[in-house]
Amino acid sequence: MIAINGTERARTVDEHRAEVIELLGTRPTIELPLADCTGLVLAEDVRAGVSLPPFDNSAMDGYAVRSVDVVEAGPERPVELPVTEDIPAGRTDLPALLPGTAHRIMTGAPLPTGADTVVMVERTDGGTETVRVHEAAPPGAHIRRTGEDVAAGSVALAAGTVLGPAQLGLASAVGLDRLTVHEPPRVLVVSTGTELVLPPAELRHGQIYESNSVMLVAALRAMGCRVESLRSVADDVDAFRAAIEPKLADSDLVVTSGGVSAGAYEVVKDALTGAGVRFAKVAMQPGGPQGCGRWNGVPVVTLPGNPVSVLVSFEAFLRPALLSALGHSDVERRRVRARLTETLTSPRGKRQFRRGYYTQREGQVTGVVGPRGGPGSHLLAAFTQANCLIVLPEDVAEAEEGSEVDVLLL
Repeated sequence: MIAINGTERARTVDEHRAEVIELLGTRPTIELPLADCTGLVLAEDVRAGVSLPPFDNSAMDGYAVRSVDVVEAGPERPVELPVTEDIPAGRTDLPALLPGTAHRIMTGAPLPTGADTVVMVERTDGGTETVRVHEAAPPGAHIRRTGEDVAAGSVALAAGTVLGPAQLGLASAVGLDRLTVHEPPRVLVVSTGTELVLPPAELRHGQIYESNSVMLVAALRAMGCRVESLRSVADDVDAFRAAIEPKLADSDLVVTSGGVSAGAYEVVKDALTGAGVRFAKVAMQPGGPQGCGRWNGVPVVTLPGNPVSVLVSFEAFLRPALLSALGHSDVERRRVRARLTETLTSPRGKRQFRRGYYTQREGQVTGVVGPRGGPGSHLLAAFTQANCLIVLPEDVAEAEEGSEVDVLLL
């Protein structure tokens, strides 16, 4: 909570997000094999050790020739040349092309000295000892020039690049097998609640199946984090500390769910208050109770216990903070404007995040969005039907049907 004139007000969403981002900082760098870099962010510029292509080569299966030797070729007057060499891709002992001859050449094979064009095999009779050329080929036809994609010594991939299949392929193509990236954090996910039971055990009255850790682990792994989870830690301070403290040394971040509200059995709040973690009420719905700080030097982010609150809190705070820590330049979900298909209400003074479904029909400038489920933080099934979050600002108590609202695309 933040004090104003002796009273306390709820922290804003933006204030809490900024604190979580600052808490996580920027991850250190590490050199990893290409296969382990998918989805990570490049920490240093990659300069090409070779040009791409590294040599002039054929873009087609056909015949390497001198353009002057086939300038008179046509369907009715083919030019016949002796085929003196075969050049498959990968051949390194390359003889020069003599005037008045042709080399049969395959796609990707190096262009022989003396040749200045390639005739497609489809424009010939495909001969192996002699070839009849049915069409003239201008100089430079079907030739990939050295460095036309990437020049040796130039920056092939800039720091900050998110490494997907194409980027990793390019790194390999310029001769690298490892890259320096921002190291993904080791995250310990802890779900708390004596009422939580792990599937498929039978439920007793008053118990529910644990799901928060499953959602958080999936979301964190999708970002490249290395994740371990402790599920269903009981609402007991000693048990909570005993379960987590031995794992702190091997964790870069601890994320908890549950136990942070104002009830009598708020185990996370009871265990970590005064231990370096600050708890606050954030002016949002759902997900008001939040906390963050350091426990024995390890960053800790504490989330509420209801499943929708967990996912909304992840989107509002953890996702942008982790993307920032991992070196991403864009940490926000894509935001668009859309017209509401029905009227929504929101508690004034809180930023409301409603699950919604966004569509934009062809020819429309502005899309439309409708809610999926009510505002309740327990309505998880509605989240599975949503593709966005509808954002109603703190000063809006009612957004009428047909009005435009901000939408975060998931």
